[in-house]
Parts: sequence; C-alpha cells; structure tokens
Amino acid sequence: MTALSLTINGRAHGPIEVRDDLSMNDFLREVLGMTGTKFGCGAAQCLSCVVIIDEPDGTSYTNPTCVVPAVNFNGRRIRTVEGHAAGGTLTPLQTAFIEHFSFQCGYCTAGFLNEGQVLLERLAANPIPRAALEQTILEALDGHLCRCTGYVRYHQAVRDVILADTARYLQSETGKAGETAPPLKGGRQ
Repeated sequence: MTALSLTINGRAHGPIEVRDDLSMNDFLREVLGMTGTKFGCGAAQCLSCVVIIDEPDGTSYTNPTCVVPAVNFNGRRIRTVEGHAAGGTLTPLQTAFIEHFSFQCGYCTAGFLNEGQVLLERLAANPIPRAALEQTILEALDGHLCRCTGYVRYHQAVRDVILADTARYLQSETGKAGETAPPLKGGRQ
C-alpha cells in the first residue's frame, strides 16, 4: 500500500492509501467517482483513458491511465475531462466538439478532448505556420481510436478553434506570433 497524494483539476486529493497495483483509471473511477475518464482497451492503445499531466515548467502532455498504477501519479498535477468546463461554461474546444457533432457514442471523447487541449496550449506557447496546421493536428490526434470513426469531425473541431484565434495559435507570414495569419487560397478559414 502507498499513500497517494496528487492534485486533480486544481483540487488536492490525499493522502489516500491505495494498493500498489491499482491502476490510475480505477483510482479515478472507483475511488474518486470521476467516471469521465473512460476505460477502453485496457492496453493503452485506444487512448480513451488519457489524462493531462501538468509539468512544473508549464508544459503538459497526455498519459494513459488504464495500464499505469495510480502510485505513479503521486505528487503530480493532472487534469481530467471533468476539469475543462468552468462554472458551467464549456471551453471553446468542447463547444466545437458539440457543433461538429464530433462524438457519437462518446466513449473516446474524453481522450480526444484532453489531447486537443494539450495541442491548443502547445500552440499558444509556440505558434506554428498555417501551412503546418493540418499535419500538426493529425499528429496530435494520432493514436486516438474512435470506434464510431468520427476522426474527421474531431479534426475539424480542433482546426476551427485554432482558426477562430489565429493570432494566438498561428504564426504570421513573417513567423511572428500574435499577428493574424493570412488565409490559405482555396482553404477553409
């Protein structure tokens, strides 16, 4: 047994005694009752179970929870799907997912949402050229499996959030952040 302490969605939890072999997914769902994080394949292959890990340097990344012991998250700061909306107000990414009807059964949505949020934060810190946007989204969402095959709609939703605030997420033609990127000829803006 290990005394687990961590911060989830800005709230401290623990110390809570947990078995060393208890998965983080079971800890979230069964111990804390946070069922937004899904259990998909149980092999860290579908990524429906990912949560966001926040590093002290301000960077973030996603991490599966189904095969990783909860004790590996001891002392960490994480975000789950329950932490995105604030005060009942959805984030722009959540709103875009709804507008695009990105999810059908919804099982993969938490994973796509967490991955998309990490991408938005990464682009806000390091804007990219407009020409690299499609490939960047593809690479960010790669590996997430949707059993209803909603990949295009997730991609479109993430792209629309970025294109709605180009000054934040994209470089200008001069490569400087904070300037409006020009539209692509024949492309969607």
